[in-house]
Amino acid sequence: MIESVSAYIDHTNLSQTASKSDIENLCEEAVDNDFASVCVNPVFVPLASEILNSENLKVCTVVGFPLGADSPEMKFAESRYLTHRGAEELDMVINISALKEGDTRFIQSEIEKVVDAAEGNCVKVIIETCLLTDEEKKTVSELAVNAGADFIKTSTGFSFSGATEEDVKLIRKAVGSDMGIKASGGIKTLTDLKILVKAGANRIGTSNAISIINE
Repeated sequence: MIESVSAYIDHTNLSQTASKSDIENLCEEAVDNDFASVCVNPVFVPLASEILNSENLKVCTVVGFPLGADSPEMKFAESRYLTHRGAEELDMVINISALKEGDTRFIQSEIEKVVDAAEGNCVKVIIETCLLTDEEKKTVSELAVNAGADFIKTSTGFSFSGATEEDVKLIRKAVGSDMGIKASGGIKTLTDLKILVKAGANRIGTSNAISIINE
């Protein structure tokens, strides 16, 4: 039984049409429900940081989102800038193409750059599981551990499918008990959340947090 559902949730709004008032509402809901963080697009980091300045929950944002196709130098610069603007958690997308080509050195290096840029703040590595083979999921999860990241995150929510129980179990087996796993993408119900937490996730990214809590 999950003791506190809200403590698992990154209350998320990464919509292209999200407005300032939407983000203000997101932050208010996160405070009212004691969520782990709000996850917002980079442009809204200063606003969320200002609103949540005296609160315990974190400001999370995304890097190289949603394709992961920016250079490592760009991801470093974006991460450092956002850290200095108030981001406390960075969800970075890996270069999927480099992973597919077997360039593991490149992948580990770009993760290390973001970890460096984060200056001790939490880094979650989005691997976009729906685009990977099981072997690629294992490989990139191990690279993220070696690079000093804090979490593996399953999905951006912008590809053709999101988190699955099977993928969370596979990642948990690959990284052991110490690494965080954030399941995201397509999580709409309390049942979805419970299944993924039981499989090994210790953070849930969802834009359906309020309806889940209301269950």
